[in-house]
Formats: sequence, C-alpha cells, structure tokens
Amino acid sequence: MGRADGNGRLVSSPGANDAGTGILHVDMDAFYAAVEVLDDPSLLDKALIIGAPDARSVVSSASYEARRFGVRAAMPVGQAMRLCPHAVVVPPRMARYLEVSAQVMRVFSEFTPLVEPLSIDEAFLDVRGARRLWGSPGTIAFLLKRRMLESTGLACSVGVASTKHVAKMASTISKPDGVLIVAGADTAAFLAPRSVRTMWGVGPKSAEALEGRGIHTIADVLETPVDVLNRALGGAMGERVWQLARGLDAREIVTTRIEKSIGHEETFLNDVSDVEFLRGELLRLADKVAKRLRDGGFEARTVAIKVRFADFTMVSRSQTLGEPSAVGQRIGQAARDLLGGLDLQQAVRLIGVRAENLIPAGTAALALWDPDEEWRKVEDALDGAAARFGGGAVTRAAFVGRRDRATGGRGEADAVRRDRERERDRGRDRGTDAGGAPDGPGPGGAA
Repeated sequence: MGRADGNGRLVSSPGANDAGTGILHVDMDAFYAAVEVLDDPSLLDKALIIGAPDARSVVSSASYEARRFGVRAAMPVGQAMRLCPHAVVVPPRMARYLEVSAQVMRVFSEFTPLVEPLSIDEAFLDVRGARRLWGSPGTIAFLLKRRMLESTGLACSVGVASTKHVAKMASTISKPDGVLIVAGADTAAFLAPRSVRTMWGVGPKSAEALEGRGIHTIADVLETPVDVLNRALGGAMGERVWQLARGLDAREIVTTRIEKSIGHEETFLNDVSDVEFLRGELLRLADKVAKRLRDGGFEARTVAIKVRFADFTMVSRSQTLGEPSAVGQRIGQAARDLLGGLDLQQAVRLIGVRAENLIPAGTAALALWDPDEEWRKVEDALDGAAARFGGGAVTRAAFVGRRDRATGGRGEADAVRRDRERERDRGRDRGTDAGGAPDGPGPGGAA
C-alpha cells in the first residue's frame, strides 16, 4: 500500500506537453479496498481497513478515507482502529485480488506488449512503439485509464515520463485517479523540490542517512559531492542516487520476471513457547513454500527461517541444502534444524520459512541418488488431489485442528501484507542471509 493519501495531489490535463516521454507507471488506487467496494457497493466512501479483525493483526491495505487518518500498511490493526475508530475492517481475499489483477494486466497488454509488472496492482509500460496505434504517451495514459474503468470498474493513477524513476514518482503524486505527465525537458524542475524520501529505492534508513547530513530534497542532492553521498549510502547506492537526482535512469522495461525467493510467515494471535508447536508450524509453512516452488517450476538451494520474539527482536538463519529441492519435507526439516540452533528463552510472536537461491527445476547436476524421491512421490500425489478437489482437501493429519490454536485464522491477512511489502520495497534498504542441511526423514518419518 502506498503512503499517498491524496494530499498535495498534482495532475495533468489531456493534451499536456508529453514531448520526450514514453514510459508509463500505472498503479491501481487502494487496490484491495477498491476490490472490496467493487464487490460490495455499500462500502463506498467508507474508511476501510483490509486485515484480520484482531488487534495483533496488521493492515494489508486501506481506503483513502482511512489513510487520511494516518492508517498505513503494516500498522497493527489495533493502532489503526485507534486512529480511525469508525473504520470498517474487512478480511483480505487474496484469491479475489489475484483474479482482478489478471484483468488489470490484460488491460495493460492491450496497449503494449512491453509490460513490466512490479506487483499485483502496478506495472511499467513502454509505449514508445505504440504511437501509431494509440497516439502519444499522454494520450495513451488517458485512454488506458478509461479502458481500465470500463473493463474492471477500478480507478488507477498514471505517471508519464522519460524514465521509470520519474514515471513512478509522478504516478504517486497524481493519486488518486489522476494522470501526471512530466515532459522530458521538465524533468529537472519536477525533481528538484521533491523530498529525498520520494525517490524510488531510497528507503527510510537511506533517507535518514541523507537528512542527517542536511540533504532533504533532490536539489540538495544535486549540490552534494558524490563522495559525500557514497560515504552516507555506500558506493553503489550513492552513485545511483546521484544519477537519479539528475534524471538519469537507463533501466529498460523488463517483461520477464524471475522470482528470487518464496516465503510464508505466520504471526500468532498469542505468543507461543511450545517448541513442538513451532516445529509443526515450520513444516506447515514449508509445505506451502514447496507448493509455490513446484507451481512456479523452481527448486531452492537455500532455506531460511525468521523468528520474531515477544519483545519484537528478530533473528534469521539460513543454510544451503545438499541438493536443490521443492519438497516440503526437506525444506521443513532444514527449517526445524535451524530453529533447533536458536536460543528460545522468549515466547515467539512470528515465525517464517523462506526458499532462496532459486533455480529452474531440473537444472541442477544429477546426484547419484535422489534423497527426496519418496517424499516427492507423496507430494506429487497431494498436488494432484489439490488440483482435483481443492487446496484444503488434503493435509497432514498433524495439522488438522491446530491452525486456530495460535493464529486466530490470520495467516492470509499477513501473507497479503507481506507480498505487498516485498513488491513495494523492491530495491529499498534490506539485508540478506546466507548459510548444509542434513537429509530429511523419509515418508515414514513425517512429524
């Protein structure tokens, strides 16, 4: 969820100068909330919070009416309700959002094949080759907005510029339901007064490092020697900010996207001290990760876990598998081994499993024997049953009835929120882990 609440909105009129442009950034407005209103018109103009209805859950998204009270993504629902006590809390429906997202992406592809999805509800479009068919980039932006409303019933905001960076900034400033065109010759004037926090890829930590040196606006960046930026942000990031402040962005539209990692997390309704329960949750989450790996045609070389304790401190650990795998039992066993290496003196608030260092399935060098063969047969059979009878039709016996014990049924809300955060924060400040897992048990050793 973007932080824009409509204040300070700038828009362009049809026919505005779009010389030197060709890149569009299209972002659906308050997408999850808008889909809920689409399906239930009685929610129109109400302050909506998308999240599980309990105080420990987090906000996945919110309508603009709620954002104006300070409600933000990843904020605890309890805090959001204190800021906006009249808000309506709606549980997220990820399957429905994905269904509408597919419609959104089809509208994008009507105007150009050069579409780079950034998340479930936003994408870059290169329309430089579409002039003869649709007109200039500014014209296309207004046509696309109209077509999106006709096709999906949803509003979007569009930034039009000469580069991806400026187009993304422009779409944010035009929210909600606007178009902002930044002609190539106007790029410098557009950028100069903007806060460094509006630059795509400058996260909170980088912004604080710049502001601590008196660098608050992009104009300030222009006046700062690059070596000062390098000391504040590191060489690569400093050089990048120096370039972007000058309107220089050589990144082209990338129409194919490679997953870098796949993960699932669970925030518990009550803090958990039962180690066996945590081990069971790791296996359940590993099964979900493995299913997504198989669906995407990937195998993972590395397994990582994340644990957040009751005092909100967080640790992560990872290790490399002996052979790449997309088998839940193998991933789950590695995750359990990692958990066994942690000091669990505190109760646990959140736990997660992530598959990293992904490769296309079947591309690794063949081993003399396949340690996952028996479990792969079992999980292939489960995939077949799920495809025929539905995803919840078959599960491990150990998982039956355990979900509500600590989660309150909140997993989907947190999954939605995490997917949004990963997409929105792509390129922002973040760290990585690296880390051989012993072979997991065969089918007879399931826990």
